[in-house]
Amino acid sequence: MHHACTCQAPMSPTRRQLLQATTALGGAALGITLIPFAASLLPSERAKAAGAAVEVDISRLAPGEMLTVEWRGKPVWVLHRTPEMLATLTGLESQLADPASERRQQPEYARNPHRSIRPEIFVAIGICTHLGCSPSKAFTAGTPELGADWPGGFLCPCHGSTFDLAGRVFKHKPAPTNLEVPPHQYLAANRLLIGADADAT
Repeated sequence: MHHACTCQAPMSPTRRQLLQATTALGGAALGITLIPFAASLLPSERAKAAGAAVEVDISRLAPGEMLTVEWRGKPVWVLHRTPEMLATLTGLESQLADPASERRQQPEYARNPHRSIRPEIFVAIGICTHLGCSPSKAFTAGTPELGADWPGGFLCPCHGSTFDLAGRVFKHKPAPTNLEVPPHQYLAANRLLIGADADAT
């Protein structure tokens, strides 16, 4: 019997804030620990209605932190990956359904192993590519519930799809493709524009 996804999107700001807890992948600790969240930045009602690009100040986004902004009614994650997080992205090719990001789920400038313009800053739409749930939790490497060989990444709570910390989906999961990377560009060193791209430099 098919079970419909019970997740709803978009959510109210209050509910979204309650569901934004994710976990850090720092150190060698096992189990689940929370990734600190910077305050979410929401565009104006007029901007949301127009689907306008959203400008984000990431100057206070520390390594290991993630914030969520809303663009076109969708949650967009901005994750500041640590060197340890980036290290988990290598050696996974045989376990991933689309390790080279050959399917068009990202702009061409984000078609690389870290799926981003800058390796440390990951920008992705936080919606599972299966039935639209939000894989809002990131689990540390070796989390018992996911097996000792789990390298760390995102888990969709609805049907168990898993993604690495570049949003690449693991094989034999319900999600057919990697998480979507939206168009984005840097206006300055710490100013990110989500929803429009230029030279992507």
